Formats: sequence, C-alpha cells, structure tokens
Amino acid sequence: MATTADVHPVDEIPPVRQLAAFGLQHVLAMYAGAVAVPLIVGGALKLSPADLAYLITADLLVCGIATLIQCVGFWRFGVRLPIMQGCTFAAVSPMVLIGTTGGGLPAIYGSVIVAGLAIMLLAPLFGRLLRFFPPLVTGTVILIIGVSLLPVAGNWAAGGAGAKDFGEPRNLALAGFVLAVVLGVQRFAPAFLSRIAVLLGIAAGLAVAVPFGFTDFSGVGDADWVGVSTPFHFGTPEFRLSAIVSMLVVALVTMTETTGDLIAVGELTGRKVEPRPLADGLRADGLSTVLGGVFNTFPYTAFAQNVGLVGMTRVRSRWVVAAAGGILVLLGLLPKLGAVVAAIPAPVLGGAGLVMFGTVAASGLRTLARVGFQGNDNLTVVAVSVAIGLLPVGVPTVYAQFPDWFQTVMNSGISAGCLSAIVLNLLFNHLPVRRGSAVGAQSAGLPVGGGEEAVEQPREETV
Repeated sequence: MATTADVHPVDEIPPVRQLAAFGLQHVLAMYAGAVAVPLIVGGALKLSPADLAYLITADLLVCGIATLIQCVGFWRFGVRLPIMQGCTFAAVSPMVLIGTTGGGLPAIYGSVIVAGLAIMLLAPLFGRLLRFFPPLVTGTVILIIGVSLLPVAGNWAAGGAGAKDFGEPRNLALAGFVLAVVLGVQRFAPAFLSRIAVLLGIAAGLAVAVPFGFTDFSGVGDADWVGVSTPFHFGTPEFRLSAIVSMLVVALVTMTETTGDLIAVGELTGRKVEPRPLADGLRADGLSTVLGGVFNTFPYTAFAQNVGLVGMTRVRSRWVVAAAGGILVLLGLLPKLGAVVAAIPAPVLGGAGLVMFGTVAASGLRTLARVGFQGNDNLTVVAVSVAIGLLPVGVPTVYAQFPDWFQTVMNSGISAGCLSAIVLNLLFNHLPVRRGSAVGAQSAGLPVGGGEEAVEQPREETV
C-alpha cells in the first residue's frame, strides 16, 4: 500500500488488487445483516417471492450508493471515513406495524422519506452535541456496540435464527474452524494476508461447507442476470401522520446509533470525528434514507458490524469501503451475483463475526483505559450504561408491555446504552455537587463526581 507522510491512512488508496479483496471482505461481513431487514418486513407483509427478491436487490443497490456517499462524500454529505451503510433494525417493528395495519408499503415509504428529510435537517444540531461524548461516553458506547452484536454472531454460528438444525454440533464446528483459520492467518501469515484474514477464513469455511452439504446454490439458477430497481415500484408513497410520527422516533434512534458508530470508527482510524464531519455523516444518512423511500427500500444507518472489521484488520482506508459499496451496487444490479453471496452458510459468517464483534468491544475497553476512575463516579456511569444497553439484548421481551415508541428507543441496546451514558455523564460530571455532601462522601471513602476533567484525564494523571 503506497503511503506518504502527507496522506492520512484514511485517505490512502491501496492498489486495485487489494481494494477488491478488502472490499469483498467488508461485503461478506455485512451481507447477512443487509438483507435481513427486507426479508423480515417482506415476510411480515406476505409478499410474493418475486416481490421479496425485488426488495433485496433494491436494498443492496441503495446500500452500495449510501456507502459511496458516506465514504467518498460530496459537498456537505458524507463523513469520509470507512463506514458501511445498511438498513437499520430499529425500523423493523414500526414498519411491520405500518405495513400490516392497512398502509402497506406505500405508507412505509412515505414515512421513510419524511424521516430522511428530518435527519438532514437535524444533522447540524447533533453535530453540536459532540461535546457530550467524552471518552467516558464513547468508550462505553463502543463497548456496548461490540457486546450487543455478539448474539448475532452466536446465532450465525449455531446455524442462523430459525434454522431447523439450529445449534447442531456440526454448525458450531464449522464456525470454530472458520475462527481458527482467521486467527491462524492473522498470527502467522504475512502482513497483507493477515489484513484479509476474515476473507480467507470465510473462503476456507465455504470450501469445507460445500462438500458437507451446508450450502444450497439452487437460488443462483433461479435469479435473473440483470435487475434494476425503479422509483416507486410498489406505488406512490402515502403520507400518514401516525406512520410519520413513529418513523421520526426511529430517525432519532438511528442518529444516536450512527453517532456512536462514527465516533467508534474515528477512534479506530485515528481521525477524530469533529462536529462538522459528524453532521456531514448524519446528513448522508438522511439522504440515503430518502433514496431508500424512493427506490423501494428502508431507512439507512452506519453498520456496526463493519466497525470491528476496521479495527481487526487495521486497514483504515475509506476507499476500501468505497470499493465495497461498488460491489454492493453490482450485487443490486446483478441478482445472480447476489444469490451466490447469499449461499454462504450462516456458521461461516458466525465464526468470522465472533472475531469482528469482539474487536469492537475490545476497542471500547481501550478507549475507557484513557478515563480516570479514581475519586469519581465514572465506574457507575459505565456499569449502569452497559447494564441498560445489554438488558434488551439478554431479555428481548423485557419492554413488550411498553408503548411502541418506548420499545423503538429502548429495544435497541445501542441507543439505550448511548442515551444512558450521556445522561449519567451529565448527572455525575456536569451538574454541580454540594460541597458538604462531596466532603462527607470522601470522608466515608465513597467515590464522588469528578467533573469533566476526570472524564478526560488519563488514569495516571488522575491518580
């Protein structure tokens, strides 16, 4: 990879051969998550197989376009960091509710378009809120992102949620084999090969999966060679107030999640996210969401799955992820290629996911290592935020009796943990503390609020 002293690693352009390999690695890491939302929503609306295939190809096409906007950028759109874009899972429940209560896909797309416009308008406001994300908050959020994604990898390793052979030893053995290959390549292979350890692990897993009957390529023969998503394929959008309100709540959740993801990637790449780039990244999210409503797909956000891949491979170039966006565009225009990628069995992805998502969590711990925990309540902030963030991950039905808007916010462990970390940091480190109570607490050996300085200081300086 050619480098110069004047070029930041994020802006380096690797050779074409490496671009293709690294980019494909990102596509394989996020493909299963990318097609999950159209599969779930389309299945809930009882769409025909042809319409379901159309949703998937439209989603892949807009995924690629959204990724290119975010990585390459133009004017004030795009954070220009290695960020993959995909459909947000936070919108699944509201969209299923909108679609099954009489509105159908036109009502979903109307609310998605309005939500995208709202995100673009609110992006500068979120950019100004970056000062409320010190290392205490960002480290906690990155940790929650990584840990909350581990059940996804676990489901893949066991065979995929809902699979008839879920949890069979052979599925876990295949995932373990992929994990071993990834680790072996990363430890013993030359530098270039170690950077594509996940890709090589998936390739090795696929080579083992084919003779043992893990894969089904029947869908490849049935898929069309060329397919182009046309605007408003399912009808003219309908703008219903109730649907718009629920999707605006989703917009706030996705903006919070994207903020956490962008900060995480900024930490991993060494390019700190400032208020203006953050606003540009959120504005790109909004534009992508509008495109989703026009081209028959759904709201878009930064994909946390690929954050771990950036940290694990140490390939920080945004042009690598832009190449992945180009591959997604091809998959959206060539359904037969998409069917080939879709044939990769879930356990293969699960073995790779364990490494990638664990890397995200470890990156959060590395960020928290810069925070002082002596003589303050920072440990409480981390503990409670992680607990609240992981509650819906461990107990998915914990908020089932709450209103829909509350479930939309709190059922996402990332948004719940992020909001908790922000609020608790404000409570313990920004609000004034009564001097008498602070002194009393110190004399009793209890930790007290240490102010923003304690949040920002390294551990050694605090001690």
